[in-house]
Amino acid sequence: MLAEIQQVNDETVAEFHRDFPYPIQEVWTMLTDNDHLVEWFSELRIHELAEGGKLLFDIGDGSYEEMTITEVKIPKVWEFTWDKNLIRFNLSENPRGTHLVLKEYMKEVTEHTARDIAGWHVCLDVIGLLLANKPIEDRQEEWNKVYPQYNEQLTK
Repeated sequence: MLAEIQQVNDETVAEFHRDFPYPIQEVWTMLTDNDHLVEWFSELRIHELAEGGKLLFDIGDGSYEEMTITEVKIPKVWEFTWDKNLIRFNLSENPRGTHLVLKEYMKEVTEHTARDIAGWHVCLDVIGLLLANKPIEDRQEEWNKVYPQYNEQLTK
């Protein structure tokens, strides 16, 4: 399911929705425990899971970009800076398990935006596979499918 992308005031917002048939604590742990985080976003590490805490993004050349955690409400909200943007995960319980909403609030749309949104899309798919103990096929192949669709939405 593709993210909905819309203009909200002075920001572009990409909003993803996923339902997982697992308890909210399981999904929360998948998102915020470094041992699980590495499975779906290998470059990210949480230094301290608290408001004002830090996330480290491994640039891949031995350097790290530091991001700030702006809100944490265990096990429902995790929000952090993403360069000039903001990423927010909201979890809620429903009769079938957990509903996840991921929003990226973007100050500006750049040539890299569609790549990021396609990346978040694939990450959410991988989280679902990990929770279900299913094999992860080819992330790049899935990214190649959704990237052109996001690029088209953003260049309209």
